[in-house]
Amino acid sequence: MTTFQAIIIAIVEGITEFLPVSSTGHMIITQEMLGMEITEFVKAFTVNIQFGAILSVIVLYWKRFFQSFDFYLKLFVAFIPAAIIGFLLSDFIDSMLESVLVVAIMLVLGGVLLIFVDNWFKNPSKDQKISYPSAFKIGLYQCIAMIPGVSRSAASIIGGMTQKLDRKTAAEFSFFLAVPTMFAASAYKLLQNYKSISTDDIDILIIGNAVAFVVAMIAIKSFITFLTRYGFKYFGYYRIVVGLAILVMLAMGIDLDVT
Repeated sequence: MTTFQAIIIAIVEGITEFLPVSSTGHMIITQEMLGMEITEFVKAFTVNIQFGAILSVIVLYWKRFFQSFDFYLKLFVAFIPAAIIGFLLSDFIDSMLESVLVVAIMLVLGGVLLIFVDNWFKNPSKDQKISYPSAFKIGLYQCIAMIPGVSRSAASIIGGMTQKLDRKTAAEFSFFLAVPTMFAASAYKLLQNYKSISTDDIDILIIGNAVAFVVAMIAIKSFITFLTRYGFKYFGYYRIVVGLAILVMLAMGIDLDVT
């Protein structure tokens, strides 16, 4: 992996991690467009640069993130499903990460869902407090995003909306939930692959995380404003266009599988 490739992948991660468009799916597609050889380090890099995205949440919301013990317990309860399922199905999830076809199909299906989701949850509760059962249910929704092309952000935000949260509150809880979820995934992948990381690779990891941090901060602020004003439908249209474009290329015999 070159420094240029690392910067491009980090920009894609920073922009898409907190948008309902699937950051993993976009990074897989970007890797193919850059003609990258998918080594163990490249796989680890796409997960580990999430540290930068995590830091952006903490910096932007530090007054609200460092709060009561009850808040952290709710985050932990919401995190439990992903921790268990992610650990048990780790190899299966990794195998799906190599298929652009899976990404394309889920982009389209998720896009159709986002076009209509705003109409399904028009009456949020006046009380925007999150209970422990609600936190756990949001965590279950987040697990759907283990399928490449399914957005973790979209899944957890929609999970929050099913619990009568408004879009803004659901989105912000999704950002907070990303911290333990992405930290655990990044740390686990780093533990698995640290032996394959060279001194030069460490420099690339630092650059990637720095770029992801800056871009993610901009993306989060823009997303909250856009989501509050316009809802999900435009993200849905975008997902459908990208997904269909990939399916057309695959149907034309263009090999897009990441190997």
